[in-house]
Amino acid sequence: MKIHILTIFPEYFESPLKVGLLGKAIEKELIKVNILNLRDYTLDKHRVIDDEPFGGGEGMVFKPEPIYRAILDVKSKNPDTCVVYLSPKGKLFNQKLAEELAKKESLLFICGRYEGIDQRIVDYFIDEEISIGDYVVFGGEVASLVILETLARLVPGVVGTKDSVEKESFTCGLLKHSCYTRPRNFLGYKVPEVLTSGDHKRIDSFRKKESIELTVKRRPELLKEANLNEEEKKYLREVLKKQRFYLFLLHYPVYNKNRDVIASATANFDLHDLARLARTYDLAGVYIIQPLEDQRELILNLKHYWTKGKGAIYNPLRKEAIELIEVFTSFEEAVSAVEAKEGKSPILISTDASPKRKYISCEMVRELLWEKPVVLVLGTAWGLCEEVLDRCDYFVEPIWGRLDPYNHLSVRSAGAIFVEKILGIYSFCKKSL
Repeated sequence: MKIHILTIFPEYFESPLKVGLLGKAIEKELIKVNILNLRDYTLDKHRVIDDEPFGGGEGMVFKPEPIYRAILDVKSKNPDTCVVYLSPKGKLFNQKLAEELAKKESLLFICGRYEGIDQRIVDYFIDEEISIGDYVVFGGEVASLVILETLARLVPGVVGTKDSVEKESFTCGLLKHSCYTRPRNFLGYKVPEVLTSGDHKRIDSFRKKESIELTVKRRPELLKEANLNEEEKKYLREVLKKQRFYLFLLHYPVYNKNRDVIASATANFDLHDLARLARTYDLAGVYIIQPLEDQRELILNLKHYWTKGKGAIYNPLRKEAIELIEVFTSFEEAVSAVEAKEGKSPILISTDASPKRKYISCEMVRELLWEKPVVLVLGTAWGLCEEVLDRCDYFVEPIWGRLDPYNHLSVRSAGAIFVEKILGIYSFCKKSL
């Protein structure tokens, strides 16, 4: 593999390319790195490589001509060179992209600075625009080193053993397990017993399970691409069962259109759809808070029909969903039921179509699920009363419209969107074709 790096600071690379495994790989010519000074491709006596942006604005922009000449120079010797511009606007760099780049025989990294490079170079002469993360550094040099080291690890002979590379974080689709060394007891903190047991089958199982748990808690999106066997999928499900998520559908106290506190009627559709939602995402329960006796009777009759009556025989799948419904006369009674079931008080999270409180994101709710049971409180009629909002621990960010503020959704639609935003990232159980 040959890597060219175009920069205005060639001296930046003097030390990094001489140390560690990367330095040894270059010394053995397993990788060839060619540092190019952008100023060598200027034609004026002052070696100018930048100019002010058209349209005004702060900073300077790299001129197109020197970069174009550098690209032509590299391609004259290596015609199939893949040209990569390192930019915060680019595709996010990851292990999968690294593996794709590692197949290239020749790469040219263009290190931008200041306000970037002339867009015409990006539009017509760049093969890949890559970012190493959602943050800004002084220039592309540090990004080129990050990518260079990542690619070097994939070149045969650079790392001691193939197994070492394959078991790194991201390579197998999972974060790497924790590592320990001597002493076994450090300030009273002991190494897990299994790692000193000498039982390599147990050790491998322990490490794999830890990798799965670390990944699902910290980087669940990676599991979409992970190749897990049936035993590992079973453990993944066990980890996800630790998340205890409830839906409360509150019929009192809620507001009517005139901001009067009322008890609302129960809609049949809400019960069916929220129950099916809960079963799909394996929620712990759908708790209906309804103080009106006649309305509670309707709910209980519906539940009986679908779980013990003809409905259970006619549609067993609906039975599974409806079984998740429980009915309570008050909000506090429902909260107490969760506490009794879980052995700890839940985190209460309120909702509304408008930002009634300082809100947290659905991603934050997802993190809270690893700490304690979570209850998402959905209001009926014209929304939850202030006393309920005050009783809750958090208020989740409302669902926003795409082109304007319109977000007048049914409670079952809103509930489905919230649950998908919070738990959808863990949806790994797919039906086969």
